[in-house]
Amino acid sequence: MWHELEQQLDQYQHLFASLGFELRIDGRGFAWFHDDETNPNINKQSRHLALLLMVIFDHQADNGRSLGQFYQWKIDHALLEEVYEKHQGLLDAEELDQDALVKILDNAVRKGFAAQDNNQWRLLPSVYRYLDHFESITEQASESDVAAYEDDQSC
Repeated sequence: MWHELEQQLDQYQHLFASLGFELRIDGRGFAWFHDDETNPNINKQSRHLALLLMVIFDHQADNGRSLGQFYQWKIDHALLEEVYEKHQGLLDAEELDQDALVKILDNAVRKGFAAQDNNQWRLLPSVYRYLDHFESITEQASESDVAAYEDDQSC
């Protein structure tokens, strides 16, 4: 089906546009309907998923795992417990406990960001959208740090 989508992208985009959807595709293996309208409930779910992914990426990076290979990680309850302990203050500020993290991952399965097998989750290619955003934020922060350092040196 993915091959057909790539081969017939213009036709699919036209079809979905006539139905009121903007189909976007990423060559890394995922597509989505882009929507500029905001829905408070979806925004909260997306914010919680982004936060969970951010703390998982942070944990995995600290453990020497390649962020670009997130789709190979096995996320289980033990990993979620480690992530929660490390980032408890941040997660508590969003009123997210360990049970909430499991619910977020279950929602990620329904939304196409994760797959579940037994008591483990695996992130899917659509998570690249979040990783790209996290890397962009990190790059911007690094550029700000360099600019601030250069300003300090010139004084």
